[in-house]
Amino acid sequence: MARASSARKPRAPGPFPSRVVAWQRLHGRHDLPWQATRDAYRIWISEIMLQQTQVATVIPYFERFLTRFPDVAALAAAPEDEVLALWSGLGYYARARNLHRAAREVVARFGGMFPVRQAELVQLPGVGRSTAAAIAAFASGERCAILDGNVRRVLARHAGIGGDPASAAVAARLWSEAEARLPARGIERYTQGMMDLGANVCLPRAPLCLLCPVAADCVARIEKRVDELPQRRVRGPVRRRRIAMLVVISRGEVLLEKRPAAGIWGGLWSLPEADAEASPREALASEWGLEAARVDAIEPFEHAFTHFTLEVQPWRIELARASRVAQGKPATWVALDDLAGAALPSPIRRLLEKLVSET
Repeated sequence: MARASSARKPRAPGPFPSRVVAWQRLHGRHDLPWQATRDAYRIWISEIMLQQTQVATVIPYFERFLTRFPDVAALAAAPEDEVLALWSGLGYYARARNLHRAAREVVARFGGMFPVRQAELVQLPGVGRSTAAAIAAFASGERCAILDGNVRRVLARHAGIGGDPASAAVAARLWSEAEARLPARGIERYTQGMMDLGANVCLPRAPLCLLCPVAADCVARIEKRVDELPQRRVRGPVRRRRIAMLVVISRGEVLLEKRPAAGIWGGLWSLPEADAEASPREALASEWGLEAARVDAIEPFEHAFTHFTLEVQPWRIELARASRVAQGKPATWVALDDLAGAALPSPIRRLLEKLVSET
């Protein structure tokens, strides 16, 4: 008579949320400056800053921002230029303008008491469904699902969901998975765990599957589809745009023009632009009514945006005579040694700081 095999069957993995929570407790991030608080204002600031920006970059900005604007009333009362100046270098400046607008709405609509429920949060400018859910989870323990880029990647791989994540059908499936996996309790640690898992383990390339607490039943790992999920959008060739920038100097000041709210660097102060093929001397005269005494080319530079690369040829221009003329444009003169407080795009700030250091 054959003896029964003594080999044990592999133990089935525990519930998905329980594994994420247990992993986060041991291996997740616990010392970020916006953690260990129920202050919805601080959580909101961090969540907006973290959109499309890495944690290491955000931390010093977050700390400076909270030092200057410790509560929503202080942020609402500040001029937009000051908000943008503190945001300078974080990019995606619509986030800063929406942050300012939202602060004023909180003061006007909620008496300065920052909302903590997803249904109210999602009505604020710049706060979408996932961001509202994260704030609500951390601020009030509301049980609601997040689906930021990192979490989308975790769910697409674990559930084996193909197709373009930006399409309505695939997004609906991912939201359904996100809702179905919510724990009955402990939403704060679970939410943080999903964020940490996507940021530090389930990486876009070369994910650390051996360290993943949910790898045992991950469809992408089992079917060897990790590299293809989530599906990446096929991008066309990167567009390039060429412009000239006029660094107009007069009596130790530089001419700055406020950019429109829509478009790149919206609402920030930048250098006047001109057609790349135009004469900078003629462009200055026709657009600004100013006469150049000397024009010198500065080393060109490039700056990459999401959908195109900007090629910039800067020109240093000394005026023939001092002038305050701006022809009704939203423009100002700023002292070259007083640029620290100006709301400038980071490449423009670097250009001007280099110019100052060389003079």
